[in-house]
Amino acid sequence: MSFTCDICQKGSKKARSITRRGKPKKQGGIGLNITGKSKHRQMPNLQPLRAIIDGTPKRIMVCTRCLRSGRVTKRPVKMKAAPVPA
Repeated sequence: MSFTCDICQKGSKKARSITRRGKPKKQGGIGLNITGKSKHRQMPNLQPLRAIIDGTPKRIMVCTRCLRSGRVTKRPVKMKAAPVPA
């Protein structure tokens, strides 16, 4: 199972982290120098959710944007029975 949203297919992105050294020219230095570039991945904010799909509840992974915009209908929550007073 890949780390993607089951509704909009949002997945991971490639990104770089740039390491700089020095003092900016605005602050009186000679400028910033790049000393390294390291690769990393940015992952989407996925939430496990039991949603109604084709009339049956199924467990899917949904990004928070789809969840917030109402593209998914949540499964109705079953209420627990109240305890009987003794």
